[in-house]
Amino acid sequence: MQESRYWLALKQVPGIGNLLFKRLIEVYKTPEAVFDAAELDLAQVEGLSLNLAKAIHVFDDFDVVDRELEALEKASVSLLTLGDPAYPARLLAIYDPPPVLYVKGILLDVNRGSEDEGPTIAVVGTRKTTAYGRRVTDRLSQALSEQGVTIVSGFARGVDSIAHRAALNAGGQTIAVLGCGLDCIYPPEHKKLYQDINERGLIVSEFPLGTPPVAHNFPKRNRIISGLSLGCLVVEAGLKSGSLITARLAMEQGREVFAVPGAIDSVLSAGPHQLIASGAKLVQTVDDILVEILPQHRSRPLVVDALPLPRLEPAEVLVFETLSFEPKHIDVLIQESKKPASSISGVLLTLELKGLARQMAGQYYVKV
Repeated sequence: MQESRYWLALKQVPGIGNLLFKRLIEVYKTPEAVFDAAELDLAQVEGLSLNLAKAIHVFDDFDVVDRELEALEKASVSLLTLGDPAYPARLLAIYDPPPVLYVKGILLDVNRGSEDEGPTIAVVGTRKTTAYGRRVTDRLSQALSEQGVTIVSGFARGVDSIAHRAALNAGGQTIAVLGCGLDCIYPPEHKKLYQDINERGLIVSEFPLGTPPVAHNFPKRNRIISGLSLGCLVVEAGLKSGSLITARLAMEQGREVFAVPGAIDSVLSAGPHQLIASGAKLVQTVDDILVEILPQHRSRPLVVDALPLPRLEPAEVLVFETLSFEPKHIDVLIQESKKPASSISGVLLTLELKGLARQMAGQYYVKV
């Protein structure tokens, strides 16, 4: 408790950001030693002015720090600091790791140090997913979880929440990185998801309790998402999506970047396609990811279509190829397949029974 007190205190000194904090710890090893150091000695640390050294010496808001520690205990929130052996080694390696992580839930195998750190991947994308994006996010996240890969994402609507839920459904591990304090569930409709991750995964933030989900917090959060991960998978994203920030940060951190291609006329494919053009790895199956992040997968045959497709009659093949992962009205299917209305309903029903199509409201159909 006493050690945590000094970590939180140094974090509250005005002007001490993540990079300066890291440099101080590299020199003095502990925040307590920083507070004990002479002003002139502190001023020798790269980037630390004499005024900042004085600010450290005159800091006396330990009452505020003690109240924060009490609030953390009441909220069942723990602290991971740069000096903690359980601090994730991959995150520690980035340029500006958060000196203090607020965590809630169970400590997963990403907290065991560099040698034992389990495989992790960030799964990110748009908040406004298409049916195709939802399907791909769910399938890839489940498949990765089944291979022991921890799914890291940002708890937002859309791709993030689908990835978290898919990992939990597969019995896997997931880490939610918030852009607010851990006492704030945002978006509010994710309360059940928050509870489930708290019980079976890990919830992380660099922001203290009481911090609201303001816009400028989210780009900062993104470096933690990528920093915790071996690679970053972008499913659907527009050209201005924050997911591209996460992908760029992953590249800067020396992590793998993966992207799922989509329809060329979809604005949500523009982001992944730009990443692929810039050198990101195109993902068609889960093995495209596993071969890069799991060494044991580099020497084994790739698994493609583990389950064979059901046998299809010629008419079923024609209609199946007309279907898309985006909903199509039955009238459009009739026009594109050139099948009479009297027969296409029966073919669609057969495809549904074979698990290859799904009917939606208003006589719309999607490929499964």
